Amino acid sequence: MANFQGNRINPTRFSRGQIKFHVVALPLSIFMILPVIFMINNAFKPLGELFRFPPTLFVQNPTLDNFKNLFSLSGATGIPMSRYFLNSFIVAFLTVVLGIIITIMAAYVFSKKKFKLKGALWEVNQMALMFVATAVAIPRYLIIVRIGAYNTWFAHVLPLIAMPVSLFLVKQFVDGIPNALIEAAVVDGAGDVTILRKVIVPLTKPALATSVVLTFQQVWNNVETSNNYITNEALRTLTYYCNSIGVNNAVAAAGMVAASSLFLFLPNLIIFMHAVKGYEHNGKFRYQVRRQINEKIMEKIIGSVSGIDIYGYGSFTCGSFSGNQLYIYNG
Repeated sequence: MANFQGNRINPTRFSRGQIKFHVVALPLSIFMILPVIFMINNAFKPLGELFRFPPTLFVQNPTLDNFKNLFSLSGATGIPMSRYFLNSFIVAFLTVVLGIIITIMAAYVFSKKKFKLKGALWEVNQMALMFVATAVAIPRYLIIVRIGAYNTWFAHVLPLIAMPVSLFLVKQFVDGIPNALIEAAVVDGAGDVTILRKVIVPLTKPALATSVVLTFQQVWNNVETSNNYITNEALRTLTYYCNSIGVNNAVAAAGMVAASSLFLFLPNLIIFMHAVKGYEHNGKFRYQVRRQINEKIMEKIIGSVSGIDIYGYGSFTCGSFSGNQLYIYNG
């Protein structure tokens, strides 16, 4: 049983069969990375190069004047740019952490628990996926004012703390966890908190990483909360400040806009790269956990079948029961 490997969808090393995928993926990757290269170079271009036609992809006379002007402009308003950075990071951190906690708990309840109005509440979440921010702007404003969160940190966090798309995504992962595994944990005396921490979270890390990326991007790029619920300039975010640059004179502020775009893009890139690394690590972890589950199940099956030596076969099929479903794994 220790040598049971299962079916590996992703190969661990390069093979000639992958060449056809690289032939398609490489040109697409180059095409998709061109806007990123253009944006990075734009941040270091002087005004003459920014308005050159036809535009150039790479900067020819790099300069840091765009960044110097950006920081000096924020200082002239009385609120340093570091304050906007700090506000954005605090809001993003609080929203992501609280949002992930709420999402994983709700996904576990909707997937593995039975209660009244479960179907109706899930349909409400599905309907929320179709709403655009403009459609709920007035109700959100009224709620923020009624609960006394106007012009506070909570005005940034509360409207974005619930992500219907994240709940939908994570629930699909939780649905794929065999009920037999949770039942075994309950038999061993584990409560809901322990099951969440020891079983659900480790097996749903790829979905949680995706949820973190989606939530962070929405929060980091959000301007609505600073526009609608905040009047204190010291509480507004970096995105709001960067979007306000060039309102009066877009031509003169083109360099600062290019520099601010790079500032807004880099955190998204860093979060995404960490998530990609997490996918690879968590994919291996999920595979190891699945293999251990299969081994435990096979031990129970072998223990219940007398006179059959499955270990003597080089290839076999094993299954795990979850409710009325049978999960088949071929080795």
